[in-house]
Amino acid sequence: MYPESIRNLIEAFQSFPGIGEKTAERMAFSILDFDDEKVNLLGENLKQAKEKIHPCPICNTLTEDETCFICQNEQRDRQTLCVVEDPKIVFLFEKLGTYKGLYHVISGLISPLEDVNPEDIGLEKLLERVKKEKFHEIILALKPSVEGEITALYIKKILEGMKVEVSRLASGVPIGADMEYIDSLTLERALEDRKKIS
Repeated sequence: MYPESIRNLIEAFQSFPGIGEKTAERMAFSILDFDDEKVNLLGENLKQAKEKIHPCPICNTLTEDETCFICQNEQRDRQTLCVVEDPKIVFLFEKLGTYKGLYHVISGLISPLEDVNPEDIGLEKLLERVKKEKFHEIILALKPSVEGEITALYIKKILEGMKVEVSRLASGVPIGADMEYIDSLTLERALEDRKKIS
């Protein structure tokens, strides 16, 4: 139906997560409305991002510099380390502006069903960093799922014997949720993490 170049553009946009056919079509036709300068700028920005962005050698978050802005910042709390499974989560926490410690990004979560083992997600690097930097607390900010739970328990196990407190984010019933639609894992965690009303 479409000329090949438009069809190729639509297919390229559909490769983005969460972009369906209709949205990809709208994006493709929007590009056709751009002037040459805007198209060239978009292409240049895509190229630069792909060429310049790389994982920080210390924490694995994304940076253009030799090390990321968080690892460079001497004002950060260097006794607290927050472990996340994706660099996007680092930026999410930084937008909140409340956490002042350091981060460590692992490469996903342990998933026996998908044949993702502990050695596949870079836990050796995390272990070496904890040994070297003498943190007081490790916060596990992992997805509240079966895979997140398996990964959290495994990390807790490999850190046993080190003088470090391991904690995880509180999770449970979201505000405004209808109790009958909440899954059993969320309810179980909500009961475990319950707090006294003050």
